[in-house]
Amino acid sequence: MSNIFLHERNPFDILVRNFLQTANTYAPLADSKLPHPVDIYETETHLVFDIACTGVSQEELEVQTQNNTLRVNYNKPENKEDDAKYIHRGIAKRSFNLGWKIDSKFDLSKADAEFKYGLLKIAIPYAKGSELKTLKIK
Repeated sequence: MSNIFLHERNPFDILVRNFLQTANTYAPLADSKLPHPVDIYETETHLVFDIACTGVSQEELEVQTQNNTLRVNYNKPENKEDDAKYIHRGIAKRSFNLGWKIDSKFDLSKADAEFKYGLLKIAIPYAKGSELKTLKIK
């Protein structure tokens, strides 16, 4: 049986491709690039960014703050492509330039960054006077 390559658009197309295809290969559902993996959340005291930096050293990262903007940059070094024959490339090893406007309720000048196990964690504390206050109703 010959291989038939379909552009997967829905689950039925995937089912037909898997039924007719004799080679046991993996094909992603879409060829589009995914956005860089970042978690952003608030704690009681900080705004926290967890940024995935797999395969990147701490020295290669650049974190900048200016006015109310946070920027995280990584420029992939120009290396000769490896000769490996990949079946699937799921680990993003590309440059990124991320940026966010930070609300004035956070004090960006007191931000702290930590790099551990391929995860860049940036914590930005609340600014003085912007803490949550509970008012007593009269």
